[in-house]
Amino acid sequence: MTPHILVLGGTTEARELAATLDARPDVRVTTSLAGRVSRPGALEGAVRIGGFGGAEGLAGWLREHEIDAVVDATHPFATAITVNAAEAAKATGTPAVVLRRPGWRPAPGDRWHDAGSLTEAAALLPALGRRIFLTTGRLGLPAFAHQAELHFLVRSVEAPEPPLPPHTHVLLARGPFTVAGERAVLREHRVDVLVTKDSGGEATAAKLVAARELGVPVVVVRRPPLPEGMPAVPDVVGVLARLGLDSR
Repeated sequence: MTPHILVLGGTTEARELAATLDARPDVRVTTSLAGRVSRPGALEGAVRIGGFGGAEGLAGWLREHEIDAVVDATHPFATAITVNAAEAAKATGTPAVVLRRPGWRPAPGDRWHDAGSLTEAAALLPALGRRIFLTTGRLGLPAFAHQAELHFLVRSVEAPEPPLPPHTHVLLARGPFTVAGERAVLREHRVDVLVTKDSGGEATAAKLVAARELGVPVVVVRRPPLPEGMPAVPDVVGVLARLGLDSR
């Protein structure tokens, strides 16, 4: 029987992996999307949208659809699905691997401030500046909603829902972004501080270069740790090797 691989998607790497696997005659691939983005891009292979109902629901889905391996290629901060995937894989004896792009590293001239969470990031802001550029996604905004004395520029793919900080301007945009474009945003909105999650990758890294050039401090929220026993690889080639598939 042809091996069936479930990709928990939503990232550029997940899209690349799905295309690579779908092009092979020796495997089947299904990509699962959470459904938080209303207009996801086209994907190769089979696609399902929506939650599983926690770890138990995902385990049941793995059994029902005879999944041979799970690849968690979700966003590095999608903690819940990663934990559920680890538990479901363990419960069903299904091989699992996490596909995670490498995190960012500071370069000479960067003024980075480390934060362990969005709440920690919010607490740092009053001492750093008044005009804040938030690029942490629309779902994390409640952590900043109490900051009535600060002005926020919030960038997200889709419009955020309340609660929001009282002084908020929303910029709807989807990456990849250029250094010139990010520099223009920082200047136009007179940004004092940039706040970002360490999502890694090139699609949204231009803002870090622009901040470095303009001397803007950056609050970087650290990635949460992976569940115990979930191995991680940085690219599609690593996934294929981990699953014992020839990458050629």
